[in-house]
Amino acid sequence: MRNDERFEIERAFDLLPHIVGSSWAVVWFRLNKIKKPTREEYREKVLDYLKMIGPVFEAFPQDKNFEEMRKYVEYRKKEEYQKIIKGLNPEVEKRYDRYVDYG
Repeated sequence: MRNDERFEIERAFDLLPHIVGSSWAVVWFRLNKIKKPTREEYREKVLDYLKMIGPVFEAFPQDKNFEEMRKYVEYRKKEEYQKIIKGLNPEVEKRYDRYVDYG
């Protein structure tokens, strides 16, 4: 698969964890009046919300033209989930710091 064929998927996986996962997680913590969740609690909640958009990750047709892209999406999804849990997604970590510092 060429780089230009997966560019948009790469950008989506670069943004979705903190734009969707962290944003929804922050709202959840605020509404539940949890001002200082642990990093692990925060990461888990981010992952919970990111997983809710899972059907988007499975939206490409099950035909030969999309086979490589489906495999790539599955690979990136698993990779991003692991990065979140292990604290290796810098944007998610930055959002956590901002939340606990400024609520």
